[in-house]
Parts: sequence; C-alpha cells; structure tokens
Amino acid sequence: MKKSTGIISLVLTVAVTAGLLALAAVGVGENKTGAAKNIPLGLDLAGGVSITYQAKGETPSAEEMNDTIYKLQKRVEGYSTEAQVYPQGDDRINIEIPGVTDANAILEELGKPGSLSFQDMSGNELLSGTDIKTAEAKAYKDNLNNNDYEVALTLTDEGAEKFAEATAANIGSRIAIVYDGETISAPTVQTAITNGNAAITNMESYESAEQLASTIRIGSLKVELEEIQSKVVGAQLGADAIRTSLLAGIIGFALVVIFMIIMYRLPGVAAGIALTSYVGITLGLLNAFEITLTLPGIAGIILGIGMAVDANVIIFARIREEIGAGKSVKGAIKTGFQKALSAILDGNITTLIAAIILSLKGSGSVKGFAHTLALSIVVSMFTALVITRLVMNAFYALGLQDAKLYGIQKERKTINFLSKKNICFVISAVLILGGLAVMGVNGSKGKGALNYSLEFQGGTSITIPMNEALSIQEIDETVKPVVSEVIGSNEIQAQKVDGSNDVIVKTRALDLETREALCQELVEKFGVDENQIAIENIGAAISSEMRSDAITAVLLAALFMLLYIWFRFKDIRFATSAVAALLHDVLVVLAFYAVARLSVGSNFIACMLTIVGYSINATIVIFDRIRENLAVAGRKADLQELVNRSITQTLSRSVNTSVTTFITVAVLYILGVASIREFALPLMVGIVCGAYSSVCITGALWYVMKTKLGKKN
Repeated sequence: MKKSTGIISLVLTVAVTAGLLALAAVGVGENKTGAAKNIPLGLDLAGGVSITYQAKGETPSAEEMNDTIYKLQKRVEGYSTEAQVYPQGDDRINIEIPGVTDANAILEELGKPGSLSFQDMSGNELLSGTDIKTAEAKAYKDNLNNNDYEVALTLTDEGAEKFAEATAANIGSRIAIVYDGETISAPTVQTAITNGNAAITNMESYESAEQLASTIRIGSLKVELEEIQSKVVGAQLGADAIRTSLLAGIIGFALVVIFMIIMYRLPGVAAGIALTSYVGITLGLLNAFEITLTLPGIAGIILGIGMAVDANVIIFARIREEIGAGKSVKGAIKTGFQKALSAILDGNITTLIAAIILSLKGSGSVKGFAHTLALSIVVSMFTALVITRLVMNAFYALGLQDAKLYGIQKERKTINFLSKKNICFVISAVLILGGLAVMGVNGSKGKGALNYSLEFQGGTSITIPMNEALSIQEIDETVKPVVSEVIGSNEIQAQKVDGSNDVIVKTRALDLETREALCQELVEKFGVDENQIAIENIGAAISSEMRSDAITAVLLAALFMLLYIWFRFKDIRFATSAVAALLHDVLVVLAFYAVARLSVGSNFIACMLTIVGYSINATIVIFDRIRENLAVAGRKADLQELVNRSITQTLSRSVNTSVTTFITVAVLYILGVASIREFALPLMVGIVCGAYSSVCITGALWYVMKTKLGKKN
C-alpha cells in the first residue's frame, strides 16, 4: 500500500466510523432516521401495550389454555420476539408487547381460532382445524421390532364424515395440512378412513411427531378470545436502567480501548478504531432490521464486543510472534492475519451456528437474544478481519514501521499445565457437585432447587390506584420497599400505567392473609382506595412449551457445534472435549445461581447462552493451536509437551480477552440498577469460569481422551 493510499484508507475509515456514530446519535431528517433512540426496546427497557383477553363461553381446560398461550406466543413474535404471554386466572390471558399501542389491531389478528385446514393438491379445503378433536404423538414397534412414530388423530362426528369422503376421493394422493398458510405436513392417503380415527405415520422421531401434534392441536382449538382491557405500561426497569447501562457501556468501552493500547501499542489503536466501527455498524443494523433490544440483547452485544476484541487479540499475538521469529513488520502483519484466520473463523462460525439454531427453534427472549448475537458475530468478524487489517496496513504505509510500535513476542517458557490437570478436575467436580448438593438441600427444605422468578412460576399481580402519578424511579424508591417488607421478598416487578395513576406490581404468589396485609399497608402508607386495589393470580410468562423450545434449541445448538468442530478438526475428541467444557461452565454458573439464590428468569437463559458462546470461542483458539502444532510436529510428537506449549502460546489471548470482556461487564455491574447487577454478576462468574476452563480443562480433556481413549498416533 502506497503512502497516499494509506492516508486515504485511514481518513475514509475514520470518517465512515464517525459518520455511523453521528447517525446513531442524531439521525437524519425530521424523523431522525437511523438514530439509536429509534431502536425498538423491549418491555424491560421501554414498556409497551398490555392486553387482557378472556375466553368466550365455558372455561377452557388447562390443556386448551396452554395450547392457546403457546399459539399466541408464536403469533406475537411477529410483533416482537420479546413479547410475553401468560395466564391470568382460569380463563384470562395477558399479553404484553413492547413498542405497540393499537390493541384493537392486535385483537383482530390474535383473537381468532387457529387457521388450520386440510387441503387437496388443488388447494381445496376438505376440512378445517375445528373438525379435529384430538392429536397425539405415539411411539410403537413395527413388524421388524424397530421404533416408529406417528400422530394419531381423532375427529369430531362432523369431521369424521368429511374425512371419510375426502380420503375416499384422494386415495394415492396427498392431503396437505396447512397452518397459517404454511404446509406443515402432506401425508399420502393409503385408504378411505371412515371410523373417525386417522394416523400420520413414518414420522422421523417422537419429537417431530409431538411437534406436529401440538401444531394441529393449536390450530384446532375452539377457544375464542375477547378483549376486556388494554393499557400502555411503562418500562419494567425504567429510564434509569437505560441511562446507567449506556454510561456503563461508554466507560467500559473506553477502558477496553485503553487496555488494548497499553497492551498492544499501535495495533491497540487500530483495534480501538475497529471496535468503534463495530459499535456504529451494530447500532445502525439494529435500527435497520428493527431488532428489539432488551437486557438479554445487551448481553448479545457485550458478547459481540468480547469476540471482536478476541479476534484482534489473536491477530496481534500472531503478529508479535512473527516479528519475534525475525520477520519484517510488513511480513508479520500479512502472516499474522493469515495464521489467525482459521481460529477466528472457527470460533465465530461455531457460535454463529448456535445463534442460528436458537433463532430457528427458540421462543421469546431466546429468539431475541439469538438475533442480536448473530448480528454481533457477523459485525465483529467484519471489523476484525477487514477494518483492523485496513487500518494496520494504512499505519505501515504512513511510515509507522518500527517493530517496537507493534511489540515483539519473546519466547515463553512452556508452563506444565497438564501436571495440574487432576487438581483442576477435582476443583471442577467439587464446584459442580457442591452446587448440585446445594440445589438438593434447598429443594428438600421446600425453598426450591433454584430461585425461580415470576417468569418461570407465575405469582400475583397487584394494580394499585395511586393518588398521583409516579415515575418508575419513585415507584422503586417508595412503593416497592413497602411491598417487599410485607411479602418478605425483594423479587418484585413494577410498572406504571401511562395515562393513569395506576401502578402494577408483580410478586411471588401471595396467600389470602398476605394479600389482606398488603392492602392494609398500601392504604396506610399511600392513602389509596382499598376497594380499587385489584389482585389476581398470574401464570408463568415462560410457559412449559417455551422452556421446552429453549432446551431443544440449546441441545440442537450443542449438537451442531459438536459436528462442526468434528468436521473442522477431523477428530471427535476435539468436539467432545469442547462440548464437555461447555457443560462444565454452564454447571458451575448454575451452581453459583443456586448458592447465591439469584433469580432464575429469562435473563438466566440469556446469561447461560452468553457463557456458552463465550466459552466455545476460547476453546477453539487453544484447539486451533494444538492442531497447528500437531501438523508441524507430526505423529511422533510428545503430546503432553505439545499441549502445554499450545496453551502457553495462547495464554496471553485467554487472559487479555477475559480481562477486556470482564471490564465491560464489571462496569455494568458497578453502575447498573439492581436488576442489571443481578444479570451482570453471573456473567462475570461465567467469564472467569470460561477463562479457567479454556486454560485448565479443555486441553487436559483432549489429552486424556487422546492418550487414554484412543490411539496415540
């Protein structure tokens, strides 16, 4: 690159980055297009509309209510992945959707029964979803004693007549099952079915059969809903949470850039420019794609920053190694990027695979987290591999060619990590088993193995008609302490209702005596009208189906990560070691949740997913170096020395990336409001645990598997 080209490249990069930040700050035109303030925010950060529906006619059964809630959850994700749907009493359903104000328009879409139909190949409707009485997944043994799966259908009397006629006319042809315009199955008719019972056979697994049965049940529900009230509610966390999170983000980002400059000198400056562009691009894309930003979404961005820093650290360490080996600065920059590429791509692609699976299979906050994470990963790779390289080459072209400006990696004495592997295994076992023991003790005492939040177990909703309008901060300072003292718990969610003085407080389930005591205290403290206080039971915002979706998504993500690592490293032991390390980190953080009795809700899911993404990236870097050293050393390599050398060579990366990510989260913990601190604390534990497992566990696990469970060559 010529000097003039270098100047132009650097000026354009800085100008574009500054332009993106300016766009995020003020926007363009009267509508402030592109401004960060236009990014859709979730209920926890900005509030939205709360609508209560009631089932028409007879009280629905528990199964009908659960299916209806799941159906609505899937549908409201079209408005926002962060929408919440939960039962209220026996026949009411409450929906909270961020960024929406027109309840009537939503009712028109959500209040109708599921649009399921059975159609012939010409698209003619043969029968509707309401003609299906039940749909159930079944497993059985075929004639060869192999497992087989099917969906058993029972039709109503009217449906049986329609189905008999339809199947008789379509023998040998397919009948498509269409839900909301999408064909979910198209079985071939084998014979006329006249007894009102049918089976969709040859399902690939019990899970796929259950999923199809659930969709058919959802589409065949006869529950009709009518709106009984709607209101616009304020943020659950309040404006103070956004302000402190923003301040924490700015301070944390500045500290990370300063740390990078101190540690890596001129390349640290290049990283600062690249990270700044990451922030600008991410804010712009969040705005462009209208991705709803919530507290879990912030976690996805934090992870993206960590991965962007990580990529730069890997590159800079490689450049230093090349300079230390005697290469020129120009050659070291080129080779450093080339050698760092595989570790960066493998680490980011592995995490991206997880994000895609979570987006496709998850629900609610899991899906929202996955969207933000996927976006952050793509942007972090771009900024590290393109912008950092562009800036580094520009610096060199401008005459900044002294090796001292880039640092020279001195040969490190290999640390014998594997000699301590048994101690590390014991420490990990004690932490995990200790956590499980605490969960068992808590469960036996009736406190619950974990401290499940309102989102997991439901509770009580109290609507308080205050005599004057209060801000969310005033509610936190005056109302919540009173409620907390009466119920004996700090787990309280509070929202204000726009356009009125009402305050909605959600707590754990309260018995009649506690409810009466709370009403009396509210009357005494605030002079409210006791007859106007409304108290109702509410169900879990995270339904059993959503939990099932989350578990399925995480398991599938782990499976696909394992397959990718196996494919890339050509050794199943790399993949199994990586997944085992992920499980280790998750269990250690779970133990921390149990011991510290932190609230387990949707933020818990986001925290765990963040740790999985962070941990796998750290593991890939070490495995990439082991793979590289194996290729050089050949089959006769001393595996113990090779693994120790690989961990030592990547030690600065492990430490520096952990420090920078920890700084970002620690500032969030120090400056954030209570709920944000409760979210940041386990993340900090996860970062420390991820660094520990990547250095002390993953390489040791691979070594043990390589030498004890397989051939040494």
